[in-house]
Amino acid sequence: MEPEMPKQNTSFTVLPMSSPKTSSETSKKRVFYFAQLTLRILVIAFTLAGAITMTTSQQFKVVADSVVCGLSVLSIVLVIALNSPKSNYKNYFYLLLLDLVSVLLLVSGCSAGMAIGYVGKFGQSQTGWIAICDKVAKFCDKIMASIASSFVAVICLFVLTLMSAHNLKSHPYLDGI
Repeated sequence: MEPEMPKQNTSFTVLPMSSPKTSSETSKKRVFYFAQLTLRILVIAFTLAGAITMTTSQQFKVVADSVVCGLSVLSIVLVIALNSPKSNYKNYFYLLLLDLVSVLLLVSGCSAGMAIGYVGKFGQSQTGWIAICDKVAKFCDKIMASIASSFVAVICLFVLTLMSAHNLKSHPYLDGI
């Protein structure tokens, strides 16, 4: 008869193995990166176009477009920095804040431009302002082109905000934050 062996505690903890990135994960990350860069370049182009077309009108919208254009250039630098392997993933929060501030500033600039455009097109009888678009059509055309350009930039920034929020939320390292 064999001698009985003492029972040993054989409990162990299974640690998740870090699986190497699959090609689909890498391609998704690359598509996300290039989509962000493309949308940010479009924001720069449309806000710059909006600022240039509105410059002769000397309205608040020029400042809003110019600031958002500058913030978009800054955000491109941040996106490129975040793409490096040594970057702190929590910085995506700052990118989200930058996108939100840009959207809010651009929407307020568009609202100011639309108010001026409305008064220019229809006038305001209570204050004695008359419609000028029938006399100065070039002014109204510039305002309309600038507002349209800025609204395309607003749409791009809104999509970027959603992308940044999704990227921040879906990262596994930020679950406990």
